[in-house]
Amino acid sequence: MAVSRIGELAKSFLWDPFFPVHLDDTLFHVLLLLSKHRLQFVPVTEQSSSKVIGFVTPSAVIQLLLQSNGLEWFDSIADKALSEFRFENDEHAVFVYGDQSVTETMHVLWENQIGAVAVVQRETKRLIGCVRNSDLHLLLDNNDLFNNRRSLTAEEFIHMDGGKADSDPTIERNLGAFLSAGILKLRNNFLPRMDSPVTNRKTDTLMQAMKNLAATKCSFCFLVDELQQVQGVITLRDMIVQFAPPSMDSTINGGGFFDSALEQTGCHIENGTMVCDH
Repeated sequence: MAVSRIGELAKSFLWDPFFPVHLDDTLFHVLLLLSKHRLQFVPVTEQSSSKVIGFVTPSAVIQLLLQSNGLEWFDSIADKALSEFRFENDEHAVFVYGDQSVTETMHVLWENQIGAVAVVQRETKRLIGCVRNSDLHLLLDNNDLFNNRRSLTAEEFIHMDGGKADSDPTIERNLGAFLSAGILKLRNNFLPRMDSPVTNRKTDTLMQAMKNLAATKCSFCFLVDELQQVQGVITLRDMIVQFAPPSMDSTINGGGFFDSALEQTGCHIENGTMVCDH
């Protein structure tokens, strides 16, 4: 650690592609980027200088989509049960047992290149928490925890963020299309506690899951059964993909967001496929 360069570390964590947008780009363009690529946010840059002036988050897009509640094109998708969709990991979730060490948990996060891992009881397989890569700041803030990371269990670790402030991320609560660069930080007080993971059941509707994630400011939820055993995981991207053409039913004529966005880009939906008019 004494000789590691920040540049080398940054390169090793560069898992996501970088797709900046400009202020005059349509939100439809942002939605397509989020649905086609695994992006945690889309940077907004000035067209003249390429200076980053803000970020568009998947959570903000979900909040915008929820404002279309009541429109036919939205409700026809959002009112379906989660069991009717084919999500990427709806039948699989990476997990560690509560008696495994934090070091093992970190290795699982790194090896799978994922943002979070479920923590389950070994005996019952019941979900008791989750560890996100952003939670690892606790190890950096506390030398004792870092030095004991090989003996500290995942179950002990998930109970160590009880002091989180119940702050209100005003920008995101008010639709949150943009996040200032100062809000993107390692220590995030707006996320759910590690020992209180966000969950849904397959009988819940997509809209219920979207509202659940929007309310908790979380980027994923675990699918659990009646015994609280993990069945899978759903991300914000999984939800956004359901509303992005060509997934949309071309027979739906609800007006609103997508029709106007497609007109601005010179495209339209024909037989379930996006067609450019030029």
